[in-house]
Amino acid sequence: MKPVFTPLHPLFVAEVSAIDLMQLHDPGTLALLRAGMDQHGVLVFHDQTFTDAGQLAFAQRFDGALHTKTGAAAVRPNRLKYEGLSDISNVDEDGKLLHSEDRRRMYALGNRLWHTDASFQDPAGRYSMLSARVVPPAEADTEFADMRAAYDALDVATQKRIESLHVHHSIAHSRQTLGFEFSNEELDKLRGAVHPLVRTNPRTGRRSLYLAAHATRIMEMPVPEGRLLLRDLMDHATERRFVHAHSWRAGDLVIWDNLATMHRGRPYEDGVHRRELRRVTTLDIEGAPAA
Repeated sequence: MKPVFTPLHPLFVAEVSAIDLMQLHDPGTLALLRAGMDQHGVLVFHDQTFTDAGQLAFAQRFDGALHTKTGAAAVRPNRLKYEGLSDISNVDEDGKLLHSEDRRRMYALGNRLWHTDASFQDPAGRYSMLSARVVPPAEADTEFADMRAAYDALDVATQKRIESLHVHHSIAHSRQTLGFEFSNEELDKLRGAVHPLVRTNPRTGRRSLYLAAHATRIMEMPVPEGRLLLRDLMDHATERRFVHAHSWRAGDLVIWDNLATMHRGRPYEDGVHRRELRRVTTLDIEGAPAA
């Protein structure tokens, strides 16, 4: 059965009809899902019973090489046994809620900033796949912003002004804005990367802004002017008309294209309610995905 895409927002995001991604191996269906990603930027799947190994295997079938040099790995051990699996949870190794001053929790607060996964690496992240294992009985949404529509809505003069600019991205920068302190050894592991401010999807030719809270400066501009421009572009790109909020339920898997979107987690009572999510991100490497 071919997947059916039901739009959830006028600009982007679609829910995909019932399909068991753990068991999905058919190249034709995988290709249709990739085409759906190019069109919608964010795809929502319900009732997915992933194991950790199964989620990693699906990500490799869908898009090949995995992002394993996560920022969190530079500051704390991963309680999960797979390097390519990011722990987006508020519990420790024993399943107990993290204390409010726990360094792991303080670092994870950066996920509440608007960001693009792995923009601080080269190659950067392409598709992120977030699986909801335990969901709290309270709102704990994730918001997405359509960076393609945000680019399209810019006036022509601004588009021309920014089309050849490059931005340095550092995950240390985004955490430091929240008061998180790094050791010199940790900072040495988090040097960051430089990417174009405007990126083009090689399959569709569609342009998008490439922004994140990780963005430190525009390479071709003096720091004050560059930071002001980045702030203005972030304000523009996160206007409500470009944003969709996903309300999680257990068994959801959401896939988003980091070339086309930006996202952030919304606050919830993480000192009261347990939440466990697992994320896999693939690398933005050209060429055919692994079968």
